[in-house]
Amino acid sequence: MKKKKVISALLTAGLMLSVNGVHAQEPSEAASTSSTNAASAFDNKIIKKINSDNMYNTIAFLAEQPRAAGTDGELKGANYIKSQFEKYGYETELQPFKFDDVLRGTGSLTINGQSYNPYVFSGSYSAEVTAEVVDAGQALSGFVPDTVKGKIALIERGGNTFVEKIQNVLDKGAAGVIMYNNTGTSNVFGSVNKGQNIPAVAITRAQGLALAEQLKSGPITAQLKVIGSGFVEKTSYNVIAKMKPNKTKDTNQIVMVSAHHDSIPGGPGANDDASGVSAVLELARVMANMPIDTEMRFVTFGAEEKGLLGSYHYARLLSSQEADRVVGQFQIEMIGSKDSGADHKANGLIMYTVDGEKNIVTDLGAAAGARTAVKEILTYGKVGRSDHQPFHEIGVPAAVFCHSPLEKWYHTPNDTIDKIDKNKLQEAAEVIGAAVYQIVRPDTPALEHSRVAPKRVDYNFENRSL
Repeated sequence: MKKKKVISALLTAGLMLSVNGVHAQEPSEAASTSSTNAASAFDNKIIKKINSDNMYNTIAFLAEQPRAAGTDGELKGANYIKSQFEKYGYETELQPFKFDDVLRGTGSLTINGQSYNPYVFSGSYSAEVTAEVVDAGQALSGFVPDTVKGKIALIERGGNTFVEKIQNVLDKGAAGVIMYNNTGTSNVFGSVNKGQNIPAVAITRAQGLALAEQLKSGPITAQLKVIGSGFVEKTSYNVIAKMKPNKTKDTNQIVMVSAHHDSIPGGPGANDDASGVSAVLELARVMANMPIDTEMRFVTFGAEEKGLLGSYHYARLLSSQEADRVVGQFQIEMIGSKDSGADHKANGLIMYTVDGEKNIVTDLGAAAGARTAVKEILTYGKVGRSDHQPFHEIGVPAAVFCHSPLEKWYHTPNDTIDKIDKNKLQEAAEVIGAAVYQIVRPDTPALEHSRVAPKRVDYNFENRSL
């Protein structure tokens, strides 16, 4: 990637920073001292217009039903978001993309007349097999016995991934898989890979060890059945809204503000992440008629819960030239729960980068915290796992804003509207709105306008887990 054109924007932030080895000049002491009031005046153009009631109402609408990727609920939510962007005057697009959804069906396992209650691997091939059981150990590469051909392989977890184990016995011609855990009492595993066309179930460690011991006394036959599991192609959507500046003021830069609109299956996702979407829409509304010199892109991604699929799709479609124009991506994730954040400062609001390094997004976010309702300089940490990750991977400065530690309702059907705190919504939206406006307002970026920059702040890394 080419060097990001962010030096002047960093100057605007009044920070002594380094970008790709090039250092920005710190504003004079007089400019720094007088900048706080000037910055507040400019911040007020944004933050006084932010209305947490609007945000709450957005969450209430989106959380009426689950919005799992590829469902009617997701499409309903995406269309609503698109209609709101259009109402505010943005150039708007519904960007579809295909993905393979993993289905976990039901299964049965009977061995020597004894019935088990097996866990069915998500995506497991649906089939019925009656065959002898062969102990394949940990099914490590090069150690799978030829005798598994046409048989059901008994496999112990550990040593390599269970996907690799399944592939190793499949390559030897096995007809089925029974896997048992290497620790504890659980029989819960994850997903198989698409194309691993073999029925696969799991049992507990105690059951697996007992079965391995029985096999030492002679052949054992099992009846293995999996129904309704596999992969199905579905469509998810990104919602994209663009606002370009006047051609006479255009810096040729882009700033992105984003969230994900999908939820977990069966969950209303009020905080995760209808709260983030509510901030995206509210900031889009507030900034719609503001004079700007930087292109604004407000985006909500689909299929985040399936592995950041929407944001990866969007990032992959950016040309290297276009990606180089994106000076910052502000990802908003779970900013509304009254039960998150514990007793941390700023109500638990924190910024996370993928590599644990500062960038323009965290620089501006940290400073904005002190100038807005939060009244705290934000800290930052190191976490991926959200839609800022694909942008980091293509060289875009990115960070996710959220309250942590997360609430106990996270990823449950209890993530409902009654758990939302309007004050937290307001605070987070003010921080992000003020930070974004530092980039897009037309009197910045420029060294001669450093007098309007906020006062320089120092902010710290915090090793705080989600």
